[in-house]
Amino acid sequence: MDINTNSVLDAASTKWNFLPFKPGLVGGHCIGVDPYYLTYKAEQMGYHPQVILSGRRINDNMGNYVVSNVIKKLIQANVNVLSAKVAILGFTFKENTPDTRNTRVIDIVKELNEFGIQPMIIDPQADQEEAQAEYGLTFHTLEDAKDLDAVILAVSHDEFVAMDTEAYEKLFKNASNDSKVVVDIKGILDKDYFEEAGYQYWAL
Repeated sequence: MDINTNSVLDAASTKWNFLPFKPGLVGGHCIGVDPYYLTYKAEQMGYHPQVILSGRRINDNMGNYVVSNVIKKLIQANVNVLSAKVAILGFTFKENTPDTRNTRVIDIVKELNEFGIQPMIIDPQADQEEAQAEYGLTFHTLEDAKDLDAVILAVSHDEFVAMDTEAYEKLFKNASNDSKVVVDIKGILDKDYFEEAGYQYWAL
């Protein structure tokens, strides 16, 4: 419906008991894994916990959903998908932690690989040795990120939140803005700025 998620959350937050759950990929163990123990036991006892399983199913498919929108935006930007230069900002399972265990960002990486895209992954806080051992990935730095076609903001680390719009603009190729893709999974960027500047912008 092209309704800004943060606008909805701001409006709903005027209700005194509203819980403002933010957009993003849900990884880690407490939410990403533990519910399956509960659903397993519940089904053993003859109860089918539809709400829990539905939430897990949506989360498990979120990487596919994000990448399908990345590909759509690359096509709209007239960028050759096979040669697209894409960076993912953030790899940990949540912001401001080095923990990469059960991160759902890996789903985005794998799905991009299916389209022939080898994304550059940038995470100044992630445990690099853990990521190499667990996923076989090597990270890059923000200084390495140049001449990009698309930027996917996956984790809202303080370093990425502190970047202004000019810092994000410098990550892209020197081309018209309508050929540049910005995917804001966490909804922290200035949506109005990027849309008015003509970028191919998409957010959860």
